[in-house]
Amino acid sequence: MVHTRKNQARLTSAEKRRFVNAVLDLKRRGEYDEFVRIHVEHYVSDGEDGLRVAHMTPSFLPWHRRFLLEFERALQRLDSSVTVPYWDWTADRSPGASLWGSGLMGGNGRRSDRQVMTGPFARSNGTWIITEGETDGDFLMRDFGRPQNPIELPTKATLDWAMRDPVYDRAPWDSTSDGGFRNKLEGWTSGAGNSKWRNHNRVHRWVGGHMLGGASVNDPVFWLNHAFVDLLWDRWQARHPRSAPYLPEKPPGPGKRPLHGRICARFERMPPWDVKPDELIGHRGIYRYA
Repeated sequence: MVHTRKNQARLTSAEKRRFVNAVLDLKRRGEYDEFVRIHVEHYVSDGEDGLRVAHMTPSFLPWHRRFLLEFERALQRLDSSVTVPYWDWTADRSPGASLWGSGLMGGNGRRSDRQVMTGPFARSNGTWIITEGETDGDFLMRDFGRPQNPIELPTKATLDWAMRDPVYDRAPWDSTSDGGFRNKLEGWTSGAGNSKWRNHNRVHRWVGGHMLGGASVNDPVFWLNHAFVDLLWDRWQARHPRSAPYLPEKPPGPGKRPLHGRICARFERMPPWDVKPDELIGHRGIYRYA
């Protein structure tokens, strides 16, 4: 049965409650932290050795599509009515957006230590304790807009800059690629200061706190951000029907170092699921967006 992912701004109170309760239940069972560990393990940057599948790589989009599906299926084992909502960050651009209400994500971190004090994921509730990460505290942290170095959420114009590019990705297939939809949407650029962060990356920077590193899954808003990114891949394909939906088609050969063995071509398998990007180009038989 095909299920529907909705814009978080259009969720009913009951839908918000069921989603939050399923996420909290997954956390209590210890399963949520496994998703954090998977993301940390597969967050491999340009400068590191080994295969890049999650970030700074063409498989950024299909890898996170499968990651979202695994998470959504885990939630649905607890409540079959639950789907992952998406956050359109070009429209809901302020700390006052309904997304940050006490019934969904909760609010910003307090100034002193960035600890989130409101909503279902506040440490004070005793239900959301950080066990996997790179910080000393066991509480969720946010720092909206990063006041010490202010940054705004992406605009519609910045997103359209990415959506206009008719090519899925370009060599060298990493964070330094000058063109290509994937890198523009992921948000790596050669700019300086906050201007270097675009789209997906800028959202992580704006939320701040735990959203800044490989352990960003510790903040449940991670899923809402990536559900929107997943939707945007759909929209890009519809906008460019004659473009290859994924590149590269073939892996760089042994003579193409340092690219050989670093990226997944269209028909190569992505860990940890042993699935190919080609198998994740479409999703219409599984879910849809409203």
